[in-house]
Amino acid sequence: MTLPSDTYFKNGVNIQVFIGYMQRNFILTDIMNTGFHQHLENFISMHSMTEQKFDTVGQYYDLHMFDLDNYDRKFAILDYRSEMKTMDQNPQFKAELKKRCDLLHSQGFVFIKATPWESLENINTLKQYPEIEIEHVKWTGGVSWFWYYMYNKHKDKTFEFDHSDKKYDFLYLNKQPRDHRVKLYNKLLNKGVLENSLYTNWPGRKLPADYELPWAQDYPQYGMDQDIHEKPYNDTACSIVSETNDNDNEVFMTEKIWKPIIAQHLFVVHGNYLYLQKLKEMGFKTFNNYFEEVYDLDRDPDIRIDTIVDVCDRLRDAPWKDIYLQSQALRQYNFNHFFNEEKLSEEINRTLNLFLEFADSGQVSS
Repeated sequence: MTLPSDTYFKNGVNIQVFIGYMQRNFILTDIMNTGFHQHLENFISMHSMTEQKFDTVGQYYDLHMFDLDNYDRKFAILDYRSEMKTMDQNPQFKAELKKRCDLLHSQGFVFIKATPWESLENINTLKQYPEIEIEHVKWTGGVSWFWYYMYNKHKDKTFEFDHSDKKYDFLYLNKQPRDHRVKLYNKLLNKGVLENSLYTNWPGRKLPADYELPWAQDYPQYGMDQDIHEKPYNDTACSIVSETNDNDNEVFMTEKIWKPIIAQHLFVVHGNYLYLQKLKEMGFKTFNNYFEEVYDLDRDPDIRIDTIVDVCDRLRDAPWKDIYLQSQALRQYNFNHFFNEEKLSEEINRTLNLFLEFADSGQVSS
């Protein structure tokens, strides 16, 4: 039987969609069972593509439970991280990985190297493991992973934010001392912008004890970066968000932007070129009606830093109480948009579609 179909052209590839036909996709979410396949499976399950069905399994030795010939596409995900270096040095591990990949390839599987906690720049800069030559598509953080993660971490929590009284100008949290962060930090400090602010410069400078996470023994390295403590947001007027990267070839959004959005806090973002534009494309709103955001249009990262410093310097004299009153609807809108599962699902769809297009195109990524 020939099913009715329609063909569209995207990214140089003819994609054929069968009308009224649900395409079935199978995903082995962790070839070697070394990672966090439950998170990957939960992310995938939150899609809303009515024409696609995804069956997932995290255990290689459970493959026999599925009739793999009945799937339109088959994917195998490799946990691909710098932390895998030690395991990659184990010859038994490498031999077993190659054996599994060879078998999966012979069965028509398409490979995904998954590092969703990192940006594309970090993956290309820092060596990732295990080292194995296979045709693959990369799964990086992009804009969807941390939205998904923070949504699930905080969706059932009740926060007590109060923006009626501001003691400090900025909340400026720095952990990993990346080059672009060091540049901004030094320029803000040298210009006196941080004189009345709460800020960190890990590992040397921490927040005052009553502003740190009450449930943390020390300033967290891993795992608690995504936690939210109300007091620093209640007592400061604006977050200076210094993101993971500041390049111009991708936009990578982490918990650093989602925390002030959840806190309904004003924010200035030191991130990728056109970061704020991307945020708007995702349905969020920014504060260009209340202060300048021209820095987002500066392609040169050093010029962007200088513009951000000037903007923050002028903001020290801002009428914070008035701005918070006037922006209440906007900040509430962003909070609601963030916790709108339908909107998050649309972004998850875009991520999954990259994998589908890769499988249908035969494109090679190395």
